[in-house]
Amino acid sequence: MPVTVSDAVLTAAHISEPELKQELALTLFRQGRLTLAQAGRLAEMGQRAFQALPAKRQIPIHYGVEEFRANLRTLRQTEQL
Repeated sequence: MPVTVSDAVLTAAHISEPELKQELALTLFRQGRLTLAQAGRLAEMGQRAFQALPAKRQIPIHYGVEEFRANLRTLRQTEQL
């Protein structure tokens, strides 16, 4: 579902579109509403690049067994493993 944020709002908030996506992804990740991989996709960043964002802000990375299994499934489906 596309979400449109006007340039005026971005300008008023002093934030770029990529930064807004990163902020939203970090917020949803911090709340436990997105996994690390999902948040990285929302931010349109690779998983390793996205992992640096929570680390910079001292946001704990909650990475459980289920997330590990989901990531393994994804890697197998995309033939990266």
